[in-house]
Amino acid sequence: MTLDKTIERIIKFREDRKWQPFHTPENLSKSITIEAAELLENFQWGKEADFENMKEEIADILIYAFLFADAIGVDPLRVINDKLDVNDQRFPIEA
Repeated sequence: MTLDKTIERIIKFREDRKWQPFHTPENLSKSITIEAAELLENFQWGKEADFENMKEEIADILIYAFLFADAIGVDPLRVINDKLDVNDQRFPIEA
């Protein structure tokens, strides 16, 4: 499945459940942070990380990030590539 089709599926999932009114930039930002903290829990106390849980948490983070991009009206692939362009300039290979 392509990334575009996956994003469409995420948006459809949200729309089918009529969750869009709750998916404000503020709420989605909070959700990204909460899911990132849940990912970090895998490494709390130096224990071995639960690989299956890590996969679930990164999926949650990415889903919320794509929903956030939709909520603020940006193309997630475009902003990723724009940021990579900035990083290319900021951190040249020679350095």
